[in-house]
Amino acid sequence: MLTLRDLLSDSRVHVADGAMGTMLYGRGVFLNVCYDELNLKQPDLVRDIHREYVRAGAELLETNTFGANPVKLATHGLAGDTERVNSAAAGLAREAAGERAAVAGAIGPLGVRIEPYGEMSVDEARHAFARQVRGLLAGGVDGFILETFSDIAELGAALQAVRGQCDLPVIAQMTVGTDGRTHYGTDPEVFGPELEALGSDVIGVNCSVGPHGVLEAIEKLARVVSVPLSAQPNAGLPREVGDRKIYMASPEYMASYARRIVEAGARFVGGCCGTTPEHIRAIRGFVQSVSPRHVHVVAAAPQHSAGVEPVPLAARSRLGSKLAEGRFITTVEIVPPKGVDPAPMFTQVRQLKAAGVDAVNVPDGPRAQSRMGALLSALMIEREVGLEAVVHYACRDRNLLGMLSDLLGASAAGIRNLLIVTGDPPKMGPYPEATAVFDIDSIGLTNLVSRLNRGLD
Repeated sequence: MLTLRDLLSDSRVHVADGAMGTMLYGRGVFLNVCYDELNLKQPDLVRDIHREYVRAGAELLETNTFGANPVKLATHGLAGDTERVNSAAAGLAREAAGERAAVAGAIGPLGVRIEPYGEMSVDEARHAFARQVRGLLAGGVDGFILETFSDIAELGAALQAVRGQCDLPVIAQMTVGTDGRTHYGTDPEVFGPELEALGSDVIGVNCSVGPHGVLEAIEKLARVVSVPLSAQPNAGLPREVGDRKIYMASPEYMASYARRIVEAGARFVGGCCGTTPEHIRAIRGFVQSVSPRHVHVVAAAPQHSAGVEPVPLAARSRLGSKLAEGRFITTVEIVPPKGVDPAPMFTQVRQLKAAGVDAVNVPDGPRAQSRMGALLSALMIEREVGLEAVVHYACRDRNLLGMLSDLLGASAAGIRNLLIVTGDPPKMGPYPEATAVFDIDSIGLTNLVSRLNRGLD
């Protein structure tokens, strides 16, 4: 039986399989179906697709388990079947592989943010991944592929879950955007050494924006890591054609890039979204006579940015100084006006200042009502009246990019006091049809602000 360890033991280039979801969709499986559950409900369909990839020349099959973790399965009421779904998937791939291919258990992100960006702790993430690992091992995988991760901490939790149960080889793959970085802004030169330090046997990039972006990432990784590299790009970016999403990159186009990716240093090459057995067959034909280029690796320790020392509480604001001294303080909530005239608000604040109030709280769209923005209201209060404001900042109305922009601008304008809230749901207010964003909740945003205070994003 061919294993992933066997593939790693030589210096040859090896071809992995392509997309499973694309193939299932092409066979008429609707997008609202749990593709991982098909391992139980339509095993023949999944097995046949695996066999098509083997016939096309794939030497490494991935199990149909990209989303088969208990967090994602819970959205389909299947969290309790996590081990069973994964075990069945591994068995199907193992049966299709026969003696011609190795089988790697595919593990993707949980679909929720983990600390410091979300509520889920690293320990909880590791426990969720461990259930998936347990099922895949029971089904007979001979290695693992952790793929399409953007957060190194989350991939690290998945890797720890694997290492806690076995010593099988692990391929660790991140995904990058058009800027060549992960969703969290991490460059390949940074995540490569970190993944190697975590103990990954193979490091690579998958999915992303197509073969050109993956090629550039592999070129960067080849200069900073010493373990084998892997690449599984999408067949370009999908386009809307009628009511379907179509990947436009042809097998020949993908194969020509696969050759360049191998020449850049990759030992494992295959496909991700939009690729089919035809793509893999073409890739096999293009790369079978090519050897990875040997690049002199510049030894580099993982680049963990230490940031800067945060400003002490006493130096952040007058309110912070009073809190640091342990003084009893008084704040009063001032609701911003519904219109454009701030004068009545200023009058109230002046009265409070005269009464000796230490600061005013400025809520952000309380009870999901549309009012003058909290940041601008607070800024006007401080400049017009001279009383400190505590800005309530809600996660409801802005995506993560917008929140970062707001916070950077607020800091530059002199706002120093924040009360971070998740925000009331729009259904409470006069515009119940309004869309809530909630890219991140108050816990995640608190962690994010803490990092910003240390010069990290």
